[in-house]
Amino acid sequence: MLGTHSVSNLRGPRYVCLARDGGFIVSEECGDVKLFNSNHKLVGSLGCRYGHQFGNPAGVCADVEGNIIVADEQHRAVHLFPKSGSPICVVSKGLRKPAGVACSNSGLLLVADSGDNYWLGLHIYGIKEDGVN
Repeated sequence: MLGTHSVSNLRGPRYVCLARDGGFIVSEECGDVKLFNSNHKLVGSLGCRYGHQFGNPAGVCADVEGNIIVADEQHRAVHLFPKSGSPICVVSKGLRKPAGVACSNSGLLLVADSGDNYWLGLHIYGIKEDGVN
């Protein structure tokens, strides 16, 4: 174990992932998605940076290009937050309660979807620069 660091400025942390720049990303229960640098300092949030209103952000991941992808359980959608530009809703059809997301190095997006405490499935999508293909 490398050591323990305490991180402040979080309310109800849920999911965490590493960012491509060495920092990390944390979703908050019924809140926002916070961005931290490699020194564990808060550098912003997706809600403030993009003017985006989350319902209940859940799973987070960062793709090879540094874009951030967030599953929103309440809005039943998955959004991609590009390094520049506006957020893109990459998946909304057919989702009940998207909880977990993961990105592959080859451009695949995996979405774990559950509903009412039971497993619905794992959806796999190909991601292009302008959304899902």
